[in-house]
Amino acid sequence: MTKESSMRPTIHFTPASGWINDPHGITATDDGYQVFFQYVPGRTEWAPDCHWGHATGRDLLSLREKQVAIAPGDGDDGIWTGCIVGTGRSARAFYTAISTPDFGIGRVRVAHPVDDQWTVWAKDDVVVHAPEGMDLIAFRDPFIRREADGWRMFVGGADRDGTARALTYTSRNLEEWSYDGVALERSTALHDPVWMGALWECPQVFELGDRSMLISSIWDADVLHYAAYAVGTFLEGRFEAADWTKLTWGPSLYAPSLFTDAEGELALTFWLRGIRGENWVGAHSIPYRIAEVDGRLVATPHPDVAAHRSAPAPDGVVDGLAADIEWSQPGGSLAISSGGEDAVRVEVDGGEAVVATSTDEYRIPVDGVIRMIIDGPVLELSSSAGLFAAAVEPKGSDLSVAVSAGTVMVCALS
Repeated sequence: MTKESSMRPTIHFTPASGWINDPHGITATDDGYQVFFQYVPGRTEWAPDCHWGHATGRDLLSLREKQVAIAPGDGDDGIWTGCIVGTGRSARAFYTAISTPDFGIGRVRVAHPVDDQWTVWAKDDVVVHAPEGMDLIAFRDPFIRREADGWRMFVGGADRDGTARALTYTSRNLEEWSYDGVALERSTALHDPVWMGALWECPQVFELGDRSMLISSIWDADVLHYAAYAVGTFLEGRFEAADWTKLTWGPSLYAPSLFTDAEGELALTFWLRGIRGENWVGAHSIPYRIAEVDGRLVATPHPDVAAHRSAPAPDGVVDGLAADIEWSQPGGSLAISSGGEDAVRVEVDGGEAVVATSTDEYRIPVDGVIRMIIDGPVLELSSSAGLFAAAVEPKGSDLSVAVSAGTVMVCALS
């Protein structure tokens, strides 16, 4: 998508202006959802003086931006990614507080809401620092989960020797935290079955089916790569990895945020890179429900997406530039055209697909039904083999979908 384009998605969240990246603190409430995110107001490039932006909606496809929740100041030069624990006024935001110019090593600070709508937050104390005795170049992104005897926090740490670590802390009251060592680590020298980088940004540990999983974003030398996860067993603060798997392909998906949806199911929302307009940059993905299938994490578009669909278009043509496409028994090719030109073309051969936009071509694994969400400048593709996203630029005012094999259902989104 070109910088000059002013096209906005219909159902994907974007800021009114400024830069956004990682979603976090996604919380289901009686009225819908509260969502927080990294936000740099007034600029279309990332800067370290991030804020916590805030949005609310009846679902994650109907979000409306609110005022900034937490801003730099009071000893913080930037408010980076974190999580929220609790509900109502008892909720606590745990965020990465950074200081410039050496913003690689953060610290974990707490804030609490001063109103029922979580509009205004007051800062509390720093509760966690990077552990001593390690030669860390990065320390950030707390994630907290409940355990039988209290709480456990995970923070991403990168050692100067190229070892990525999930560092862990424990607490009985969310106020006093004790360092409990390294939950899991892996060297950048290891590439089989997947390379896991030098830093795990946003490391999150959870149970899915009968497996434990650690999902993270793969960072190395300030290059953002993809989302991947470890599968194994988590016991007494240590994660024993049995396998490592890449989850996302393409240039866009990064920083998955784990949350429990309104139905009590685990789900993920990602930051979408490369989506931009004239005075805004960044978007959030659709939400994905996740499940464990044969020891792997399988992500499928959340049921809320279907609630925004119109009836299937019998001729594969929809007004507007937002559509939900399901391609069953895929093989051969699928083309999404707009304004007389192909905006997207997908060629499937066995378990592999080539996704071509007007500017780039990507080779990705696919398996089973292929689901595509095109929403103005956003393309997301999912199958049981993983997720893909990229920026696109349809030229017209409607979309037409045609396949050479299999069956396709096309529904407009609003």
